[in-house]
Amino acid sequence: MKPARNWGVLAGAAFLMATSAVGPGFLTQTTVFTESLGASFGFVILTSIIIDIGVQLTIWRVIAVSEMRAPDIANRVLPGLGGFISALIVLGGLAFNIGNVGGAGLGLQVLTGLPVSLCAVLAAAMSVAIFLVREAGPVMDRFAQLMGLVMILIIIYVAVTTGPPVAEAALRTVVPTRIDFTSIVTLVGGTVGGYITFSGGHRLLDAGIKGPDALPHVTQSAIMGVSVASLIRVFLFLATLGVVSRGLAIDASNPPASVFQLAAGQVGYKLFGVVMFAAAITSIIGSAYTSISFLKSLLPSVAAHENRFIIAFIVVSTLAFVTIGKPVSLLVWAGALNGFILPITLATLLIAAYRRDVVGTYRHPLWLAVFGLAVVLIMTGMSGTVLVEQVSALFK
Repeated sequence: MKPARNWGVLAGAAFLMATSAVGPGFLTQTTVFTESLGASFGFVILTSIIIDIGVQLTIWRVIAVSEMRAPDIANRVLPGLGGFISALIVLGGLAFNIGNVGGAGLGLQVLTGLPVSLCAVLAAAMSVAIFLVREAGPVMDRFAQLMGLVMILIIIYVAVTTGPPVAEAALRTVVPTRIDFTSIVTLVGGTVGGYITFSGGHRLLDAGIKGPDALPHVTQSAIMGVSVASLIRVFLFLATLGVVSRGLAIDASNPPASVFQLAAGQVGYKLFGVVMFAAAITSIIGSAYTSISFLKSLLPSVAAHENRFIIAFIVVSTLAFVTIGKPVSLLVWAGALNGFILPITLATLLIAAYRRDVVGTYRHPLWLAVFGLAVVLIMTGMSGTVLVEQVSALFK
């Protein structure tokens, strides 16, 4: 593979992972948590970045050295486990994609004034257009990079406009006045939970970057992906902190839109539309591509007609949004299940990292194994708590 092509694929996989993470929920969570925790939210971001890097490195490295997708690896560890994980990924991805379609529609509505449903259909059509191209991979890579750069530039502009207390934010990032573990788990789940953590790893595999010799490239791409998502999170945090520090009230009905509008007036509101659209449409693409990639190994017909299945996934998500809107209860349950997907998949790949029939002579770094085990235990406990709370709420 030529160096230029190699770099394009590495950057494409990184931005696919990052922009898949930066969806409508990402924007809202960052804004809401900053409003409630203030400068101490910086500590939450720092902690989640460290966890995210550890998780991504483990999963992407095992995928690369095994030269297999996650479902195949899981089936090697325990027959049938690959199908179970694939079902969780696809159902969760479909549920969240309904919200992504709605977010893209909202972003376009801000820019055009057209009805949200029509804008959602237009956004879905743009997503589908990418997969009408025979070699959709390179087009998807470039689109993810473009949208990622657009979001970064706009959010940096808004952050500078609000004049955030940078010194206080830096201090509280290492010496917080309050530590909120729920927000840490939420951020980790939203950045490397569900299908997101596999998006870049599967993309590299499809592009032929695999095997022990590719590990330096895989590591570089994984760190780049977490860095891009984190950069967007940090500047959105600073933008929101700047608004909060000025004593301005954020509209609870649409927190990120409120921050952009308070920061830069009507221009800021239009910029929010651009960011929301870019965040949502890249999440539509990432969710569809990665969810279908989990079915390619299990169903030969999917592998033979991958683009058609990806398009069908987007169409079903769009029809669900247009006909029934965003099913809140479904999204809540999907969020709870998403919290379980990370510890299940991470634990599976940690076991696989020490199976010679999966990784051959590869030796997984001890620090990554210890780190990964800690993440599995913490995420299992916190996700279990959240699920119990939701079940209890049903019977009240």
